[in-house]
Amino acid sequence: MCGIIGYIGKKSAVPILLEGLRRLEYRGYDSAGVAVLDETGLLVRKRKGKIDEGLARALQPEPPAGQVGIGHTRWATHGPPSDGNSHPHLDQSGKIAVVHNGVIENYDRLKDKLIKLGHTFQSETDTEVLAHLIGEHFKKHRGKNSSVNPLALAVADALREVIGTYGIAV
Repeated sequence: MCGIIGYIGKKSAVPILLEGLRRLEYRGYDSAGVAVLDETGLLVRKRKGKIDEGLARALQPEPPAGQVGIGHTRWATHGPPSDGNSHPHLDQSGKIAVVHNGVIENYDRLKDKLIKLGHTFQSETDTEVLAHLIGEHFKKHRGKNSSVNPLALAVADALREVIGTYGIAV
């Protein structure tokens, strides 16, 4: 079990995400992390351990200033608790972040397919595989003239390949 949260608004995302994660910590206390979008790009901070002992301390010196973000508190299912296995996970480009609650049953087959396409992985999680899969589909949709957001199309395409039960934020 894990906890996921997202925020889009006019306030700084980090304090809102942290408070939400504290309220969800009972759903997972192995690690926690956030990804925040600001004018420079996507900033990810994640740490093993309880929120106030790990993530909150990591954010204190320089909290990302964006007003859009996602967060996650983890109870490990794939890969042991570690900074590297903490969520959010990024796609191959580093421009798409994913948090996930659940299990991707066919992640090993999907990972093999992505490795053959040149992807490299930084963690042992099924979630990073999902992030890379979404990124691979995003490359196909980016720049095409469509009334639907290319990220939404990429997520939908990726989830058609996934077997499992899950909740995600991208």
